[in-house]
Amino acid sequence: MVTKETILSWLEEVCDPEIPVLSLADLGVLRDVEYLKNEWLITITPTYSGCPAMKTMEADVLSKLKEKGVDDVRVELVLSPAWTTDWLSEEGRKKLRSFGIAPPEDEVDKSVLFAAPTVVPCPKCGSRETKMVSQFGSTACKAHYKCLSCLEPFDYFKCLK
Repeated sequence: MVTKETILSWLEEVCDPEIPVLSLADLGVLRDVEYLKNEWLITITPTYSGCPAMKTMEADVLSKLKEKGVDDVRVELVLSPAWTTDWLSEEGRKKLRSFGIAPPEDEVDKSVLFAAPTVVPCPKCGSRETKMVSQFGSTACKAHYKCLSCLEPFDYFKCLK
């Protein structure tokens, strides 16, 4: 018999199409799994409302469960409450760093408007001597930085709360 825990374990194998080292659970996009009215309801929340990867995520969830023999599945996109970087798992933060993307710092970066820039440690060498190159990186949810110590460019996963 298929259980919620079994479904959750299978969905750990479904990765974010933009950051393939993160599962949807690591990213915090996978919100809930329920069995209702003879079907599995998988609830996902985008990192931002215009995220172009959501259709791919939905298809990947359906494909993974079909591969496991589960056909009675519906994926529901839920926008409220809005996703926040607080939903990233600790393991997900480690995976981001290993992949070369700086995980979000604890506070939303308002430096563009009010103060000194947020210090973002380099995910490659750990230096705190870094500089924002562009508010937008490889995707809208990331900013582009450069390490002033090892000179490597890197993405920073923006903090959203």
